[in-house]
Amino acid sequence: MALSRRSVVGTGLVGSAALLSGCTRAPADIRIGFVVKMPQEQWFQDEWRFAKAAARDFGFTLIEIGAEDGDRVLSALWTLYARYAQGFIICAPDPRLGPAIAEYAERTGMKALAVDDRLSAPDGTPIAHMPYVGISATAIGKLAGEAAATEARRRHWALASTGVLRLAFDSLETAQERTSGAIDALASEGFSQVFDAPQRTSDTEGAFTAAAPVITANPAIDQWIIVGLNDESVIGGVRAAEGLSMTSGDIIGVGIGGSEAAVSELAKPTPTGFFATVLLSARRHGYDTAAAMYRWIKDGVRPPAVTLTSGTLMNRGNFRQILAREAIA
Repeated sequence: MALSRRSVVGTGLVGSAALLSGCTRAPADIRIGFVVKMPQEQWFQDEWRFAKAAARDFGFTLIEIGAEDGDRVLSALWTLYARYAQGFIICAPDPRLGPAIAEYAERTGMKALAVDDRLSAPDGTPIAHMPYVGISATAIGKLAGEAAATEARRRHWALASTGVLRLAFDSLETAQERTSGAIDALASEGFSQVFDAPQRTSDTEGAFTAAAPVITANPAIDQWIIVGLNDESVIGGVRAAEGLSMTSGDIIGVGIGGSEAAVSELAKPTPTGFFATVLLSARRHGYDTAAAMYRWIKDGVRPPAVTLTSGTLMNRGNFRQILAREAIA
């Protein structure tokens, strides 16, 4: 049951706060909150940038709030309610805050949409009644694997002498899903010689340290396809192979993320073993979610229960055009 504005504040759902005046008239415009867990990160900055573009296009007010922990999430929700937001989009620092966030939305009448990380109960059960827009880790991995297989075929690599190096960071579920998607796609094309290189850390140094001994231990492999959790992992694997005197023509690394590190590789005058990256679109997670929330508030059009996005393959031939398109907001 939705509560009055005075009763919500008075019950102290999010701690002590000044009482809102019961006589204050709600503004006429639509107001939408966008709460993110790491506001300093470029991904979330881009989400906000695209959400602001949607606000300009549709004529609503966007309220951006960073919330790095549970207390700040609750404070952010109270702030949104106090500022008469009719709905909010949220990527929470801990998905297990789901029940508290869902209850607050229900009690205040604000509409809620989760982005990037799906909200869940403490046992991991998703908050099914809250719409969610996220990234399909398996689909992204599959795209990376398909791109690598296509390029290996174009280079006429023999299956018997081609190895697949999986930079493994299996403690993270998303990493497992991404690399599994890539391995499945490669296996379907006949590239079934898979060698795991477990990483202690998910950065370039961690990948380099993991990859070098695996490559060294398999001298019968003449060409390597390299996949991993992110661009940094794949670049580390590529550097390890290059450090063992392999040429770029014998390496196909396909990363995930479209990071600055990946762009730097693709922009080098001479090709490296880093062949491509799957760019994740902050536009869809920022602009499209904000527009969907606006339509939900204004027209009553509820977003789908689950929307999973994939990515765009970016290589030396198209990365400038794709980045220019993504930058428009």
